[in-house]
Amino acid sequence: MPDLSHGDDAAVNALRSAVMRLSRRLKHQRVDESLSPTEMSVLGTLARCGSATPGELARKEHVQPPSMTRIVALLEAKGLVRLEPHPDDRRQKVVTQTERAEAMLEESRRKRNAFLASLAEGLDEDEWATLRAAAPVLEKLAHI
Repeated sequence: MPDLSHGDDAAVNALRSAVMRLSRRLKHQRVDESLSPTEMSVLGTLARCGSATPGELARKEHVQPPSMTRIVALLEAKGLVRLEPHPDDRRQKVVTQTERAEAMLEESRRKRNAFLASLAEGLDEDEWATLRAAAPVLEKLAHI
C-alpha cells in the first residue's frame, strides 16, 4: 500500500471532486426518469451478479433488508424484476431481472457511454491515453 504524503492530499481531493462531479453528470443521463438511482443500482447489480435473494441484494447494495424488500416490490410493480421460489429454501424468494429491465439497462449504458464519448472528444491524444490507462485503476478503486 502506498504511503500517502501531505502532497498527495491535493491529488486525493481533486480525484474525489472530479469523480463526484462526473457521477452527478452521468446520473442526469437516465433513460427512465421514474426510477430512483437506488432502483437503477439494484438492476445493475442483478445484471452484473445474476439473480439473488433480497437479503443478498441488501448486502451488496449496503441497505437494510426492509428497505430492499420495498425496492424489490417497486421494481416488481414496474415489471422490471420477478420473484421466483428459492430452489433450496421455500421461505425465500429469488429476484431476477426481466427482459424489459435488461433492455432498459442496455439503453442506459448506451446513452451514458455516448455522453462520456462526447466529453472525451475534448481531450487531446495524451489525455485520452492517460484516461484509458487509468480506467482499470478506477475500476479497482470502485470495487475495493
